[in-house]
Amino acid sequence: MKNKIKVLIVDDSAVVRQTLEEILSSDPAIEVIATASDPFIAADKIKKEAPDVITLDVEMPRMDGLTFLHKIMTQHPLPVVMCSSLTEKGCETALKALEYGAMDIITKPRMGAEKFLNESKIRICDAVKAAARARITTISAQRKKATGKLTADAVIAPPTGRAMISTTEKIVAVGASTGGTEALRIFLEAFPQDCPGIVIVQHMPEHFTSAFAKRLNGICRIEIKEATNGESILRGQALIAPGNRHLMLKRSGARYHVEIKEGPLVCRHRPSVDVLFRSAARYAGKNAVGVIMTGMGDDGARGMLEMKEAGAATLAQDEKTCVVFGMPQEAIKRDAVDKVLPLEAIAKEVSKIC
Repeated sequence: MKNKIKVLIVDDSAVVRQTLEEILSSDPAIEVIATASDPFIAADKIKKEAPDVITLDVEMPRMDGLTFLHKIMTQHPLPVVMCSSLTEKGCETALKALEYGAMDIITKPRMGAEKFLNESKIRICDAVKAAARARITTISAQRKKATGKLTADAVIAPPTGRAMISTTEKIVAVGASTGGTEALRIFLEAFPQDCPGIVIVQHMPEHFTSAFAKRLNGICRIEIKEATNGESILRGQALIAPGNRHLMLKRSGARYHVEIKEGPLVCRHRPSVDVLFRSAARYAGKNAVGVIMTGMGDDGARGMLEMKEAGAATLAQDEKTCVVFGMPQEAIKRDAVDKVLPLEAIAKEVSKIC
């Protein structure tokens, strides 16, 4: 029991509190130590027993989630995972929470949809485990190897082994998870307007990626948008995979475009970095540059090795600048990475390669 991740659930809905408690308690690595219907009750519970992770609703009575998050991060920093609905206003608020220091966003699970609840269970438990391992905490509980995970085979066939003929156009494929929203901002802000086309998978719920892309588009020199099916990959543009959909790179003649596809969770995620990286290996080969950033788990590690074997340049964010070093570390272990770099140096290296 002492090694379990202790979680406090804060949500004004009794149904959501009960559902989250059932989902989290089903994982042997997690213990729900308390629930609270608003931040004032939560503050009293934190005084009695500090949790390792807090799941926090966005809109609540007496004090909203953003205000409470700000108080937590300035007075007694703890890993916080925001729990939000899918309204447009909620998207913007939840993204603001990431700027304030929240580790991740999860979607409130819908009732009555078995597939959704099962997938929500995986997503919610993984988000809490990733938050517990983030640098803001001192938790040293080891992550258990996930079992029964599907690979990119479930969505796209393996590369043929024939690297694409080199062209003048390079494509940059990027994968990130926990801590990735801030890492991507720093990475993308560094590019000039004539940078190579960029395709990105950031683990994020459905509907949030559009608001995330718009926010980045307002602060970066390049155009950033949520990808649509069949859209061309252009210089000076970054396309972000829509939440809950896989994104694949495709090639028609000398032009690259993206395919948006449904399918099962791959490496416990949809969109999956492995799916994107495999498609880059298959259709771009040595014309691609792969970048793997902060995040828990091993999504992207296999795909990055396939990219390297196809002749692509591969880069990983270093441990010091990662919120969670899991994904880059797994790629490094597989000898899939050419260079390990601090976050601030990655964009410059990509530009140099291209």
